[in-house]
Amino acid sequence: MVEPWTALGVFLLKDLVFKDILLELGKGALEDYVKDFFKDCIKGGIESAKPRVLKKALGEALQQFLNIVQDELEFECNLSGAEIRDGYEIPIEKFIKHQEVKPLLGQAFAKDCRTIEGKQLERIWQQHCPQAMPTEFDWHGVAKEYVKEVKRIIKQSPELRGVLELELQESIEKHTKEIAGISPDFNLKAYQEGLQERYANLNLDSLDTSVYDYREKLKVWQVFVAQNVRECQEFLPQVYEIPKEHQRRLRESNELEAEVDLEAWERYKQAYYDKPIRPILDVINEIWQYDSYRYLVILGDPGSGKSIFLQYLALNWARSPLDNVIELPIPLLIELRTYNRDRNSGDCQDLLEFFHKGNVICRLNQHQLQERLKAGKVLVMFDGLDEVFEPTQREKVITDIHRFTNEYPKVRVIVTSRIIGYKPQRLRDAEFRHFLLQDLESEQVQDFIYRWHKLTFTDEADKERKQERLQRAIDTSKAIGELAGNPLLLTMMAILNRNQELPRDRPELYNQASRVLLHQWDVERKLLEDPRVDAVTIDYKDKQAMLRQIAYHMQAADKGLAGNLIRGDDLERILIGYLKSIEVSNPRSVARLLIEQLRGRNFILCFLGGDSYGFVHRTFLEYFCAWESVWQFKETQNLSIEELKTEVFGKHWQDESWHEVLRLIAGMIDTRFTGEIIDYLISQDGEAEKFSNLFLAAECLAEVRNLSGIATTANKLLELLKGLTKYDLNYYYRPDKEEAKLVHEISTQAVAAVAKTWQDDPETPVWLKELAQSDSDASVVETAVQELALAWKNHPETLPWLKAYAKSGISYWIVQQRVVQEIVRGWKDAPETLSWLKTCIQSDNSEFDKFAREAALEQLSRVWKNESETLLFLKAHVQKDSSWAVRRGAVRELAKNWKDDPDTSSLLKQRVQFDEDSAVRSEAVHGIVFSGKDNPDTLPLLQQLAQFDKDDSVRCAAVKGIARGWKDNPDTLTLLKQKAQSDEDWYVRGTATQEIAHGWKDEPWMLEFLCDRALNDPFNRKYRWENNPRQLALETIIKQYPNHPQTIPLLRERAENDSDEQLREFAKKKLAELGE
Repeated sequence: MVEPWTALGVFLLKDLVFKDILLELGKGALEDYVKDFFKDCIKGGIESAKPRVLKKALGEALQQFLNIVQDELEFECNLSGAEIRDGYEIPIEKFIKHQEVKPLLGQAFAKDCRTIEGKQLERIWQQHCPQAMPTEFDWHGVAKEYVKEVKRIIKQSPELRGVLELELQESIEKHTKEIAGISPDFNLKAYQEGLQERYANLNLDSLDTSVYDYREKLKVWQVFVAQNVRECQEFLPQVYEIPKEHQRRLRESNELEAEVDLEAWERYKQAYYDKPIRPILDVINEIWQYDSYRYLVILGDPGSGKSIFLQYLALNWARSPLDNVIELPIPLLIELRTYNRDRNSGDCQDLLEFFHKGNVICRLNQHQLQERLKAGKVLVMFDGLDEVFEPTQREKVITDIHRFTNEYPKVRVIVTSRIIGYKPQRLRDAEFRHFLLQDLESEQVQDFIYRWHKLTFTDEADKERKQERLQRAIDTSKAIGELAGNPLLLTMMAILNRNQELPRDRPELYNQASRVLLHQWDVERKLLEDPRVDAVTIDYKDKQAMLRQIAYHMQAADKGLAGNLIRGDDLERILIGYLKSIEVSNPRSVARLLIEQLRGRNFILCFLGGDSYGFVHRTFLEYFCAWESVWQFKETQNLSIEELKTEVFGKHWQDESWHEVLRLIAGMIDTRFTGEIIDYLISQDGEAEKFSNLFLAAECLAEVRNLSGIATTANKLLELLKGLTKYDLNYYYRPDKEEAKLVHEISTQAVAAVAKTWQDDPETPVWLKELAQSDSDASVVETAVQELALAWKNHPETLPWLKAYAKSGISYWIVQQRVVQEIVRGWKDAPETLSWLKTCIQSDNSEFDKFAREAALEQLSRVWKNESETLLFLKAHVQKDSSWAVRRGAVRELAKNWKDDPDTSSLLKQRVQFDEDSAVRSEAVHGIVFSGKDNPDTLPLLQQLAQFDKDDSVRCAAVKGIARGWKDNPDTLTLLKQKAQSDEDWYVRGTATQEIAHGWKDEPWMLEFLCDRALNDPFNRKYRWENNPRQLALETIIKQYPNHPQTIPLLRERAENDSDEQLREFAKKKLAELGE
């Protein structure tokens, strides 16, 4: 039996659980629903078709869709009719009314439609319906069955077929007319010229270039420096730093994906940082080599170089002779903001049509372009996904990109976006690999500075002077160096450097830099263009005042200065408040126009995505926040010196994210007040905070130009810091534990603080040399050598002293290595350095210590790798050198830098089998793992060594290699368990236990295994420094199972009964920490 659905002329199936949904839908006005449903498959036909025909088709299609969903829940998920109705009727009703679902279901009526996107249906359900579908529910199967039913509906309705055929006929006529008006020539030469006209000149619109005309002088390919990237498939550091409240708002506006639990975030974070940093051009080259790299998303901060990178790729092709590139992939560069605007206005329907008739530089005939696309001879680059501001519009663009990759699976695709507001899941599901642009490295910064000055200066002496000046400013200031990692801001500094010396004091540099960036924030012109507002005068001082207030608001937010983020409504409120204070008549309209400007271009403040704004670099947040505090202290006098000390410095000296702000404040106020602040910091008890009060005090002192007025304070601080170089704890601690790291951190930081703060004092290098020759801690001596080589590189006595020091019989191996490394780092271009290194390597151990010789060999192989003699030199020393340390270094460098050399594998195996020293043999095992993973003989060799070698360090190296390189081999876990339980040496047993815990942490048997090791390992302590495998297992249990009911009882049992006193003390300490 069936019931009529009167509104649509459709009979309802009696057994349909969801029929109330259709009855309720039939009571409303269906015209808009019909339009939304058919809009992607029937364009012109909707208006001309009989409404009855389309309504009936809609009703039958929805009924079949609901019936298929019901069958899936009933027969595949084993739910009863009542369970289906009670659990899913309301969510399903909401689902079929969703704006994305209607046209998706309507697509099934399009000609040649074979399927609709089941993944898309699943995504929409997960995001918008609270009731989860059972795990057995198959959205792909539902979509497939639904399309079949729609084809049956079309087949049974002559009137509907007529509408669809009319639509097809009109579409053919429309495209025929278009083709008739287009030259059949596929003019790639014109396209090359168009790309060069549009992108060749470096775009400096967001910077003040009025002091010098850079137009036509700088081409993208001349100044572009290829950056590095790191894969970020699951983890984006910037998203991790967003305050919780803002994360919630982004999720509510569908601009951030579902929250991930903290443990998963930590896993993703570790996986991200474990990924190698790679040159971006290497990744791009792999687009054509490996299918797994054919789709890429490049993410980055504002000004990080995303757009110029795509322009560089397009221009590489455009600048080549056409005959050379005619068969190479064509780069199609699509600015997504323009594409989205054209699509919304009806100028194009899809990406292919956009190139045929959209707002592009040079249009390409879509029929010939399609042939290239099908053959995969195209690199399609979608620039600026974040510039499609409206989230639902952005989702549609992502759908277009996904559909495009499905239609043309052989093409290669790159998408760029800012990070905030970007949701990776959909493109991740579409097999896109995600990479995050990294800040420029120091060598890349140096390369850019060299190119910039070469292109923009004609006078050679002036060029060298300005180039050296800029490089020195970047090298000597950590904050300026961080600023230079952003390509936009590095360009800004190069412009600023042309006509004035970059100020030594950073506050003045940031003031000048802000004026450069604010110059193009042409507020007044924007306001004059808008008839809604009166003429307003807003100069750069007004803009700076607004930015001070914005920064001050941001530092008070959830994550404070760590966030660099402000919501759009908070930004608008601050701007309105300031505009009212200068008596602007219509402040709300003006504020909204200012924010609208920020969405379109990078200024000093920029749009980050997700209705979020921030400073183009956090340095400017810190500067304007500091300036606001100084403004309140000096100008409005809302802050007294006591309040500045206690409320600003007193509340924030323990917070490292505030230190740059506090340093800037110290450099922006009168010296006598800075002296008072330093005295205040000295008076604080900072031992629990690793004496950060004293280290911050030294950094504040470094901001002072003339110390004569606060000499007493400066001398007091100097003596305190020198005392910290001898800092130690008054009880025994092991050298590999946290206490040793703490002592090392404090004492070495004290050495560095003295070296940097008192660099101009002639007594400082004398003190460092005395420290280097004393019997102080090894890390203190090493830091003294390093600081001397860095800060006094240009002093004529430094290099001779270091060379003499290298031969002086240094007590510590780490210092022996450091002095050689510093000589090469600072003087590698000096003509005598290479010969000195070779002399060092070839000398006997009486002249240079074995560790200095090992370091020299390593430096030779890394810095002079391409010298013809280097490899021969290494091969000779790996076999014949009398020192085990030099042989070990030669083994390491061979495996790392020459793994493909035909002799490397045999030399490594030879060292494993015949070298008399276990350190060399274990290093050779590591080398075999690193360089011979693909060799079928490697695993059997490692298995043999792990089980039967006489040296524990060799067995350990083999165990590690097998666990990390052959985890999925069926024999691996068995062998590791055998080593963890039965090896005669505690070092091997502990290593095997740790490798199992790391590689199989989610296995259900893991806790039982670890408990067995914590209770039954046969370790008996001989020396305090030995690592008890029982304690290693116990530490892993505490880390991986902190809340398990067995953990506390096990700790109690070990605290009372373990035979090892150190383990008992460890267990008692952990119980106390857990409140037991």
